[in-house]
Amino acid sequence: MRLTRWLRALAPAIGVVLLAGCGLQSGGSVPLPVGPGSITPVPALDGVAVTVGSKDFTEANILGYLIEFALTAAGANVRDLTNIQGSNSLRDAQLHGQVDIAYDYTGTGWINYLGNETPEPDERRQFELVRDADLAEHGMVWTAMAPMNNTYALVTSRRTAEETGVRTLSDYAALIARDPAAAATCVGTEFNVRQDGYPGMARKYDIDIDRVQKQIVQDALVYQATADATGCRFGSVAATDGRIPALDLVLLTDDRGFFPKYNAAVVMHRDFADANPDVARIMAPISARLTNEVITELNRRVDIDGNEPAEVARDWMVAEGLVTAG
Repeated sequence: MRLTRWLRALAPAIGVVLLAGCGLQSGGSVPLPVGPGSITPVPALDGVAVTVGSKDFTEANILGYLIEFALTAAGANVRDLTNIQGSNSLRDAQLHGQVDIAYDYTGTGWINYLGNETPEPDERRQFELVRDADLAEHGMVWTAMAPMNNTYALVTSRRTAEETGVRTLSDYAALIARDPAAAATCVGTEFNVRQDGYPGMARKYDIDIDRVQKQIVQDALVYQATADATGCRFGSVAATDGRIPALDLVLLTDDRGFFPKYNAAVVMHRDFADANPDVARIMAPISARLTNEVITELNRRVDIDGNEPAEVARDWMVAEGLVTAG
């Protein structure tokens, strides 16, 4: 079993899962809520082999470790395959049975995996559409949707927003039309080509691509570059990234409603989900706590404070009473 050094170091300090405020001794069953005010014990995942995956950015790694600690606490033998490069690589790994479980995003599922062009504006409805279509077409189970919505967005520095008056994507499009240099933009590699990224946004907001002064950079470099406002004055970001508040960046309002909702949800292949129904029930109350405010703060602890994603995930799980320490 391949585990990172952080999971090796931290997993022994994790006790059983504690949900709905109910604690059990190690080796007992995992208490899970089945209705308001009610708790029904179900068998733990003793000895179940689980391979957990994630994409290769801070938030995805944190989410992957949340799964790992929850399932480790429930007795599973967890193999760590977090930090897989790119959405399509993680998706392929799940489709081919190399990864059993991961968090993914409903917008990615709807647009990129299922090939739709128009997002569903209601986040619950979009989750249901992805859940039903992906199960029918590919045998993939989507469950335990979180309230956090890590949609794509454009940001600018507060100084640039004040100088240009740009507060919305329509304002940004108008600035490109009249002064392309003033709207120089850094974009991440995926955002540059995805239909739910810059190409689709440009169509929605009638942006002339030929007039855009655009630099393609690594996602991690966009935030500081935009804050410095030297090489670029606007940048593509994930809306729940902790560097946005830390660098005092301003999110531009998507006033035409282009960007899909990107609620995180647990994704498993049907065979694994059917064989291990307790997994979805274990993850549901964890997902329920993942608001935009919560995940942005967890991201900040990694990207600004320099903590390890595994440590941040573990500490939050303990603080929330979802696992015990020691």
